[in-house]
Amino acid sequence: MEQQNLTSRVREFLLVGLTQSLALQRFLFVVFFIVYMMTWLGNLTIITTVITDHQLHTPMYFLLGNLAFIDLSESSVTVPKMLWDLLSKQKTITFGDCMSQMFFFHFTGGAVIFFLMVMALDRYVAIHKPLHYLRIMNWSVCVGLVAGAWLGVFVHSIVQVALTIQLPFCGPNTLDNFYCDVPQVIKLACTDTYMVELLMVSNSGLLTIIIFIILIVSYTVILVKIRIHVPEGKHKALSTCGAQVVVVSIHFIPCIFIYARPFRKFSMDKAVSALYTVITPMLNPMIYTLRNTEMKNAIKRLMNKVFS
Repeated sequence: MEQQNLTSRVREFLLVGLTQSLALQRFLFVVFFIVYMMTWLGNLTIITTVITDHQLHTPMYFLLGNLAFIDLSESSVTVPKMLWDLLSKQKTITFGDCMSQMFFFHFTGGAVIFFLMVMALDRYVAIHKPLHYLRIMNWSVCVGLVAGAWLGVFVHSIVQVALTIQLPFCGPNTLDNFYCDVPQVIKLACTDTYMVELLMVSNSGLLTIIIFIILIVSYTVILVKIRIHVPEGKHKALSTCGAQVVVVSIHFIPCIFIYARPFRKFSMDKAVSALYTVITPMLNPMIYTLRNTEMKNAIKRLMNKVFS
């Protein structure tokens, strides 16, 4: 009962934001607004192209379309609030909204990681079992993998929020970030959070490192297989896998920096968070489009239909 009373004392958090300079806030608003619009344009183009172009109705592009949808969702969890706060004098978020933002941030961010794992599996089967690819990666399997990914990230997000919300928040409410996330929120609790930090580092950081290592090893094996045993379509296969390695790296490296260490403050934390939450969802469609001839041709066909 006492812990519940302590928790109820904090009704809202004050967000410090990215900077205290008004001029820099206006500049960042313009930059991030343009980035957010490009994120929507790029990912929505991929989603529409995958849905409307029958030549892209394959497991790989089905997964790519899902990844584009997640990128849109992930950026929309944090960026609209951040843009609003860049033009506001008072940057606040209620306790309930903070917990909700934290849940959906980890829900969408975790979904990206799970889908990158599924896409690596898809490429592995395509390269190592090309004659049985469509039989192995049939639509039932794809839907099952997607459903399993969503279920996995739901459990992960529930654990993150459950470990945080049970803490007593009775004192300071100034959050040194531009959105609500575990490392910053947990430091405001009025109790020793050492054990909770260890649990969260294990749930996020350690798991991310293990998955990253597995993915890099998997793609290394795939790339070696392509160079040695794939005489036809080698350039296309290398381009597709190369794009996925780039996407894996830009997702996992910032994530590891933020979550795979004790929750201490570093000067680069906000810059890395901005890269992870704002820039990366915009880069994904660019990387996949620029390095994928089949996708570029499909987008051209879509544009011809729209403007003809």
